[in-house]
Amino acid sequence: MNAQDLSIAELAGQRLMVGFDGLICDADLESLIRELKVGGLILFSPNLDTRDQITELCRSAQDVARAAGHSPLFIAIDQEGGEVARLRAPFTEFPGNPYMESESDAESFGRVTAGELSNLGINMNMAPVMDLAPENFQSIMAGRSFGSDPQWVSRLGTVVIRTLQKNGVMAVAKHFPGIGRTTIDSHLDLPVLETDETELDAYDLIPFYAAIEADAAGFMLSHIRYAGVDPEWPASLSEAIARGLLRQTMGFDGVVMTDDLDMGAVRNYFDFRTCTERILAADIDIALICHRSPDMEAVYEIIYNSLKQSEDIRRRGELSADRILQLKRTYLARL
Repeated sequence: MNAQDLSIAELAGQRLMVGFDGLICDADLESLIRELKVGGLILFSPNLDTRDQITELCRSAQDVARAAGHSPLFIAIDQEGGEVARLRAPFTEFPGNPYMESESDAESFGRVTAGELSNLGINMNMAPVMDLAPENFQSIMAGRSFGSDPQWVSRLGTVVIRTLQKNGVMAVAKHFPGIGRTTIDSHLDLPVLETDETELDAYDLIPFYAAIEADAAGFMLSHIRYAGVDPEWPASLSEAIARGLLRQTMGFDGVVMTDDLDMGAVRNYFDFRTCTERILAADIDIALICHRSPDMEAVYEIIYNSLKQSEDIRRRGELSADRILQLKRTYLARL
């Protein structure tokens, strides 16, 4: 299946990754898959109980997509280890990135985590964190970063990427182009980093270049405004950062997604129409909406109408869908 084979409705749906309520594939989740034709799901603690329950949930969702004639779903989770790990005991619990002491630690994390996720039917991990946490600074990422040294973070992060993907789980490097030099939580408000591309290139971007070399399946954009690169828009809505810096300058041609559009950094400042129009203009492939709400239907309609009314957006939308479908062919062909 190629993008040219998809209807406008299917092209719109592929651009959405959504959260949902509950532990089973109920009528509402079926509707998201059948009617909105979403390309992916993301799981959080309220969706997770036992091994058998999670496995059945993932299997049932994929069955619905298959029966509707859709491509297999991305099924994603945040399983970084340490502070951010949606799966807890009896699944393997790791102390977290700051506590890794060697590439062997990173390999063990990637191998064990990929095995556990794959066995459940989860095929994408929103990890690793490639942000740098500078020393002697109250970094928002201090508890989640591999550290402050760009080469060390690059080494461990790329081992995690390669190991996850060698074992069948897509890795998503985050939070581009780096949030470690911020102190405000973007879940609550919009951080601003007074930096330019030269400064980013000398420090923050080094691990992300390494992630590209490691063939990371996806990149997640941060909800940070980098004033010297784009004084108006956060990275997750920025043409200058998503298309200009990441795709054109750095050469990344994989799948690019926003961080959760429900977070305060976005919701407090921009409506969903503005967000969606910016995402389409910036060649961002996937809009991530983590909490079930009518906003999902609203964003779908905006994407659908934009694809229908604009030849340029339709053409660029097909390129996005091709990136998404290529990733699905690579990792999900067996489904």
